[in-house]
Amino acid sequence: MTPLTDIGEMKLSEAEEGGKDYFFKPSFEAMSAIGEPSEIVCTFSLLHGSGIQPALDKMAQLPFTLPSHMLNAFLRRQSEEILTAAMHVMRCCYRGGHNLKPLIGEWKGWSNCVVYSPGALSKDEIILLAQNLMQHGVIGKAKVRRLQRHESNEYSKEFKATDYIIAARNHFGISRYEASSLTMTEFTLMLAAKYPEQKGLTKEEYDQVTDDYIKNKQAKLAREKQH
Repeated sequence: MTPLTDIGEMKLSEAEEGGKDYFFKPSFEAMSAIGEPSEIVCTFSLLHGSGIQPALDKMAQLPFTLPSHMLNAFLRRQSEEILTAAMHVMRCCYRGGHNLKPLIGEWKGWSNCVVYSPGALSKDEIILLAQNLMQHGVIGKAKVRRLQRHESNEYSKEFKATDYIIAARNHFGISRYEASSLTMTEFTLMLAAKYPEQKGLTKEEYDQVTDDYIKNKQAKLAREKQH
């Protein structure tokens, strides 16, 4: 299957000839598999650095006499939490029968510790791929005109995929399976195609009009002062 990368689909293939293909799609169904609506938002925030500043604040409060290995352990724990979340996202978005361990590795428990056994992808690659999947699955990466009246600065603590599935069924008359298979990017593009003649200004266009008005007004006042 050829992935439609513009809507968030992704295919990774093993390097050797005849190697396995791994297909990922950050659909509404996949986002639901990540966890409860609040857990989806927490995972998105974690992958995009929400825990870094609090971690640095905690480190700043630690005694300067603390041994370096303890500080390193603290940072490693934060890094491991992000990696674990990224691996979970990739597993939820994976659509195939192969085991993902050869690709993303796994955590192995021993008698006194848990260690990460790597796969073909590096930790950084896993995190970057998971970030991209969640961006397409939760906020969408469609390049469409978004009118200012539809913009919101409110931070949502939950992502309810069911709401978007129901909306997709209502707007496009498709089945539950088809709606749950959409990514947020795909859903946004479909809405833009169905309702192309929306009138109004985007936030960027509104800001530009406002800036131009202020500049023109300042220039007019300056000319009046000269006379």
